[in-house]
Amino acid sequence: MNKFMLIMLTGTFIASCSQIVLKKAAEKEYPSKIAEYLNPMVMGAYIVFFGASLCSVIGYKGVPLSLGPILEATGYIWVAVLGKIFLGEKIGAKKATGLCVIIIGIVIASFGSEILTAITSLF
Repeated sequence: MNKFMLIMLTGTFIASCSQIVLKKAAEKEYPSKIAEYLNPMVMGAYIVFFGASLCSVIGYKGVPLSLGPILEATGYIWVAVLGKIFLGEKIGAKKATGLCVIIIGIVIASFGSEILTAITSLF
């Protein structure tokens, strides 16, 4: 199952990179509406999105359906980090708190039973 989880996480990362490329493309001025959508950056980003979708399909072959959306939630973290690196976006207190809540939720949902067992064994 670890191989399939890695494939899904890779797909999530790839999709997040694609979102950054789309945002960069949206910041540019284009001579026409068609040029906004038919340019190399946008078309490349959508091709990458297709690849990310394939990673999800392949990943679901070995990842339980209940775990898939949890792994996909890492995309919020990737977009925030990549936005900071490539777009100069700030991660303020509210955004940092939200990212921490997402990370805690992912950890609890992924390892909840083990965490609960470890905590109860302390008492």
